[in-house]
Amino acid sequence: MNMQEAAEHADSMLDATVEAIRPEVQWAHDQNSAGSCDVTRRRTVMTVVSEQRRGNFLGMVERFWKKSGYKIIAVNPDKDYPDIFARTPDGFGINLSIADKGQARFEVNSPCVEKSKVAEPTTKPNGPAYEGVEIPRPNVHSDFWSADTPLSSAPPSSS
Repeated sequence: MNMQEAAEHADSMLDATVEAIRPEVQWAHDQNSAGSCDVTRRRTVMTVVSEQRRGNFLGMVERFWKKSGYKIIAVNPDKDYPDIFARTPDGFGINLSIADKGQARFEVNSPCVEKSKVAEPTTKPNGPAYEGVEIPRPNVHSDFWSADTPLSSAPPSSS
């Protein structure tokens, strides 16, 4: 595998992860990089994930990663800035971090692979691209993810 193939694989991991989040969140590409033999791809979620819904968000992603065969290697349960770190069977690392104002960030790091040129991702973000400018704090409201009430664990009422 060369660096371009690793970048494409990382992009497909990110595509699948954000597609698994329901309801959908808006995201943008963040700074991507290529090292001497590895690549890093990043996506930033522009949807506000409230403190009350962060656990649901993290849990949904963690379940998807486990279902995808990824091994969870670390969980930081910090109330304000939680993280989940996982590894794929082929050595790629993927993580989800919650940053300031509830902004979720995904990152995939490849193992060391054959050096090659690396093109930008081809997947288009489902909102503004923020090309050449700093990505702002999360600014997209979701009736679900931005809600300031926790999800009820009680079954729906039949009345």
